[in-house]
Order: sequence, then C-alpha cells, then structure tokens
Amino acid sequence: MIPISYNVRSLFVRKTTTFATAGGIALVVFVLAAAFMLSAGVSKTLVAGGRPDNAIITRKGADNEMSSSIDGPAVSLVLATPGVKKDDTGAPLGGGEVVVVIAQDRLGGEPGQVTNILVRGVSDNVLKVRPDVRVIDGRPAKPGTDEVLIGKGLVGKYRGMTLGDKFELKKNRPVTVVGVFEAGGSSFESEVWANLETARSSFGREGLVSSVTVRLDSPAAFDAFKARIETDKQLLLEARRETKYYEDQSQGTAIFVKIMGIIITFFCATGATLGAMNTMFAAVAQRKREVGTLRALGFSQFQILTSFVIESTVLAVSGGVLGMLAALLLTTTSVSMMNFQTWQEITFSFAATPQILIGCLVAGIGMGVLGGFFPALKAAGTSPIEAMRG
Repeated sequence: MIPISYNVRSLFVRKTTTFATAGGIALVVFVLAAAFMLSAGVSKTLVAGGRPDNAIITRKGADNEMSSSIDGPAVSLVLATPGVKKDDTGAPLGGGEVVVVIAQDRLGGEPGQVTNILVRGVSDNVLKVRPDVRVIDGRPAKPGTDEVLIGKGLVGKYRGMTLGDKFELKKNRPVTVVGVFEAGGSSFESEVWANLETARSSFGREGLVSSVTVRLDSPAAFDAFKARIETDKQLLLEARRETKYYEDQSQGTAIFVKIMGIIITFFCATGATLGAMNTMFAAVAQRKREVGTLRALGFSQFQILTSFVIESTVLAVSGGVLGMLAALLLTTTSVSMMNFQTWQEITFSFAATPQILIGCLVAGIGMGVLGGFFPALKAAGTSPIEAMRG
C-alpha cells in the first residue's frame, strides 16, 4: 500500500486549495451541527418545563394554553380529583393559570422594536407545584399584589425587565418586578409570572383560566387521574402529562429549524463537495508523473485509487473536525426565537449531543470521500506510459 504520509505531504504542497476545500467542508459541518444543536436546544428548553409527576389540564380539543379556556368552578373539581398531591396543610398542590402575551420594547434594538412576552397568571402555591423553579434574586411576589417574578432569560433585555423596575401589563396597570427566578433552562425563564387575579382582571378574564396544573402523588398516578378527568362529560377537559405537553409544544419550532438548516446545508454541501472534487482533479492533473512512477513501481490501480480516496478523506476529516470544534463554541451562546405555538419569544441555547456531533462529522467525511472518488478513478485509470509522458 502507498504510505499515508505520502498523501499528507501532497496536501501540504497545495496549501491554498487544501485549506479552501477543508474550510468549505468545515462550513458545511458547522451549519449542519448548528441547525441540529439549535433544534435540540428548542426541544430541551421546552421539555425541561415539564415534570413527570405534574399534569396540565386544558379544554378538550385545545392544542395549547393560549387557545384553552376553563370556567372557574371546574378548577375546584380538578383539584378535588383523587391523585392530586396535598401539601403539609392538606391543600391540593395545583391551581388555575392564565396565559396571555404582551408586547414589550426590546432594549438595545431599534427605537420602537417590540417583541412578544408571555405573562402567566399563577396561583399562590406555584413554587410548590413547580419545585424546580427557584428565586435567585429578590424575593417571591406577595399574594394578591401587583408584584411579579420574571425569568432570568428576560433580565436586561426588555424595558422594565430588571429587579425593582416597573412595567405595564396593560395600559394603566403597572406591576413591580420583585424577583428573578430560574427554572433549569426551561421556557419558564422567558416568562413573567404575575398573581392570577392581577392577570385575570388586567385582561378581562375574570372567572376563567387557561389551564390547570396539578402535582400528582406520583408519576404512576397519571393514568388514573386522566381517566377521571376525561370521563366527566360535563367538564369537557383533557389531561396531559406536563412533559408530554411541552414536548408537543416544541415540535413546530424544532421542525422549522431543522428544515431550514437542512436546506442551507444542502447548498453548502454541494459547493463543498464540488470544491473537494475540483481540488482532487487538479491534484491528479498536476501529478501525472507521480501516478506514472507509482504504476511503474508496481502499485496497482486499486492501490492508487485507495491512496487518492484516503487523501480526500484526510482532507474531509480535517475540515469536519474544524467545523465541529467551531460548532461547540455555540454552546456558550443563546438566541431568541419565536415559539410558533404561543407566539412568544423564547431564549434558547445550543445543545450539543454526541449523536449530533458524530453524525455531522460523518456527513463531512462523506462529502470528502464523494468528492475524491471520481478523481481517484481517473488517476487509477491513467496508463503508466501516458502518465510518464505527461
């Protein structure tokens, strides 16, 4: 076999074309990895908002909380359903919630640029219902007041979204930010949590809630709880495990990101593959005498074909690793995108998984091998006499 060191030296001789081709493959791997990492980040952010022992109840047929409406008396019936966990005082861990979207000025952008922020009217025991949420700055809001908590993903990005500041839920209805909370990187960190009555009165939702969230005795209690809720024909409600609900909410945005990433990657990949092919064709044309010498030394057509394929593979691996390392840098950043289910802006981070990184690296190597295969065939098919004359 022809030594691999021969192929490596050949690549360094043609530094300009080698670096250009490796850079093209690196760009493709970077774009592909970024798209799938962002898609994984979308799913991770939204699904992280759910707990397996929590259930969310919405109006039957409603795809999400925004399109759901439940009468106040039904909330009490849900909380009284067997399977709902009780706190130390014997009160059920759960409550109705109102979900609305408000327009808020973005800081640091163009004047008048606004974005959608989700406001969630929550019950007084919300931090017990969702124990993964904790206040990291300030204090919890006092029950029955115009005080709100904001997720840490909103801090400093929008007008009034700083501890101690005020902003209007609706015209002439100011609220004060008294605390900042984190929620394990979930979509809750892009929400404002207000008192339930404050939210209902501000938006004319008196006597109604968007959904009911309850804490169950255990994850295994969900099936029995769901059966009791959905068999009551008067309630017309639907119960879903909280993790499944938020997983469903992530699908639209995640699929959109993947499709856009694949479309962009397709065009980049085509260019990178053609670039690798041109590089290897140029190498074959410039190295006819080398090929002839190799044939004269007794190397077979198959060995020469393998050598040129190895050369393109080394080129592809170099570019793929470079693109993968660049993609890993994205894990330190976050981006804001619109959630197509709720039309709110949510802050997402890039989630790198071994499957994504390895898959994108393999895709980059595949492009290099494909780009080098046909030039390698041409080199292997060159006769020794023709090559020596060249």
